[in-house]
Order: sequence, then structure tokens, then C-alpha cells
Amino acid sequence: MDSKFEALKALAREAVLIPQEQMEAIGTKKKKLFIGIPKECSLQEHRVALIPGAVSLLVNNGHRVVVESEAGKQLSFTDRDYSDAGAQIVYSLKEVYQADIILKVAPPSNDEIALMRPGQTLFSALQLNVQPKDCLKKLMDKGITAVAWEHIKDESSIYPVVRAMGEIAGNMSIQIAAEYLSNSKYGSAQLFGGISGVPPTEVVILGSGTVGEFATRAALGLGASVKVFDNSIYRLRRLQNDLGVRLYTSIIQPDILADALKTADVAIGAVRSPYGRTPCIVTDAMVRNMKNGSVIVDISIDQGGCFETSEVTTHDNPVFTKYGVIHYAVPNVASRVSKTASHALSNIFAPIVLNMSDSGGVMEYIKRDPGFRNGIYLYRGHLTNKVLGEAFSLPHQDLDLILPAL
Repeated sequence: MDSKFEALKALAREAVLIPQEQMEAIGTKKKKLFIGIPKECSLQEHRVALIPGAVSLLVNNGHRVVVESEAGKQLSFTDRDYSDAGAQIVYSLKEVYQADIILKVAPPSNDEIALMRPGQTLFSALQLNVQPKDCLKKLMDKGITAVAWEHIKDESSIYPVVRAMGEIAGNMSIQIAAEYLSNSKYGSAQLFGGISGVPPTEVVILGSGTVGEFATRAALGLGASVKVFDNSIYRLRRLQNDLGVRLYTSIIQPDILADALKTADVAIGAVRSPYGRTPCIVTDAMVRNMKNGSVIVDISIDQGGCFETSEVTTHDNPVFTKYGVIHYAVPNVASRVSKTASHALSNIFAPIVLNMSDSGGVMEYIKRDPGFRNGIYLYRGHLTNKVLGEAFSLPHQDLDLILPAL
């Protein structure tokens, strides 16, 4: 019965999309957009959705951009920088939320949602651990169209924001490990990498996705000996092919992993779960048997962590020691290098806004671009994300089916 329903659903989706394909040949009038960029208020969030250079690009294309005062302070971008780029500087959050499109990094707070107007479009991250059911229902009640930027796909079906933040996190994990490994107060006063006549640093990396790949690249670049563990043979093979070197790789088997961790100087947690909590791969006993002064960097802490001994830390107090092993477990590690991360976000968001304008506005762009449509979880107040619907026991609808009717 389910297979018949899915087949009918697929036919219905195909049928409703046919008129849209025919209409794409008709020219559209470019639409001027009104964009608001608030100052981020979430803990440890220092990034900004658009840097001044990106604002200048949008303003020069005829769009209006309002920026809350000191939105770029943590990145050393002054109000003058944004003003010179053509933005209007405003001094209250209420003024920012007069814009038609809100561009921000972290999910909105309850105070921010209260300021939103019916029919607005929201770009932000979708983080279930900080975006509870009541926030979602308030957005639905206001008829908001909400886009989760980490779920947007590009023309290659890659998630560009996830990829960019993963590259940053992978590189940063090795820099952080090197910082604490060489610290005589916390670590073993050891140089990360290797020099002639001295055994190289041994690094164990859990996960061979984007974070694992760039952690591997950075570690190899410094001369370390690297072992990569993942439960996907395909990803391990792809990693070796992309790097062009023969690496030590292994499926995650407890005995083999435990032996590798015993001699490791650094362990990087780069495992990511599509939904829900990251699986806990490294047990308390495994950590207890690691070398004194070794370093764990658990990038997976955003989803709960893949080390049993991990506890969430902050940028102000980033490490703790357990069993003589230094643990770094700060969520949102990309915010540690917020200027670089904001440049990366701007490189993605600015072209999306320009394409949106060329398509005739937000709603037309949603209809025309399937990759952007993949990021929609609320469309004019209608919940269109199946995972959210099931997680919060809320009714949800297929976006492809409801688009023609709204």
C-alpha cells in the first residue's frame, strides 16, 4: 500500500510541476529586495551573514540593506565599513525586522520572532537543539517562509554552507590540537608534525567526510602520521583518491581503534549523523588508555560528541583534562575564526540573493531552483520538512505539492 501511495505522490508532484516548466520561458522582471542583517545574540556566535563587500555588491545592484549597529564588531567590521558599503545602519532590532528578508546565522530567539511580521522570509541555521517546538509554532503562526541555509544545495547537489564550515572545522581541529599539544601547561610540550630524526605526531581521525578530509590534509601537511577511521568504505576510498596518497584507513572496529588510540598523540572526532545524535564511538576505557598529555578535539560535539568523555566547553574555557587527556569540545568551532567563516557565508548568500532578484523575488526563486527549495522548512507558515514534523508531532506537507496552490 505504501509503495502505491508513493507512486501516486510522485505522479502528482510531476503533474503539478509541468506548468512551472512551461512558464520558465517567460521573462521575469528583476525585483528589488529589502534585506535586514541583525546583530547575532546567540552564545558564542560571532559570525555575520554578510560582510561589507557582499553588502556593497547587493546595494550596487539596487537592493536595500539595513544592518544593526555593531553587527560586525566581533569581526573588526565597523558600522562605518557597512555604511561605506551602502548599508543603512540602524540602532534597534525592531528597525532591522522591518525588512522583507532577514539574513542571520543562528536561529531566531523568541524576542526576534516576536518582532517578525507576517509574510517575511527568514534565512538562518536550523538547529533543533536550540530551536524548540514553540519557536517553530510561532513562526508558523506568523506565516513565515523559513530557509535553513545548511540544507540548501548547489547545482552539483552539494550543501555549500556545510562544506565550507566543514573545511574550516577540519583545518581548525589540527591547529587547535597543535596549540594544546605544544603547551607545556596542558599538553606534552610536543611539536605537532615531525622533524628529521624525531618520530612524527600520531593522529587518529574519526570520520572521512569534509571535516575529516581537511583535518587529514592539514595533519599530513605538518608531517604527522595519520590514521583515518570510518564505517564507509566508499568515503575512505574517496579520501585516498582525493588526497592522492596511501593512508592508513580502517572500518571502525573497537579493538583496532583502541590500539590506535593507545599510541595516538591527537584524536579528532569528525563523525556526523544525518539526523539526531552522533554515535558515541570512543568509550571511557579507550580514553583512559590514551597517553598522558594527548589531545582530543571533538568537532562532533555539535551533535553530542563521539567520545564518551566529551563535555561541552566554551570559547572562553575551551578545554578540560580527564585521565590526563586534554579535551577540546567547543560547539560551533567555525565561530572561533568568525571573519573567515563570514567571508565563506557571504560568498554563498550574496549570489543567492542576486539570483533571487533576477527570478522575480523569493517565491519565484523557490519555484525555479530545486537546490534552494531543499532548504525550505516553512513556506508561508506551512511546515514542509518531514523530519521536523515527525520530531515535533506537527502536520507537514510536501512543498512540491502545495506550491501551485499557494
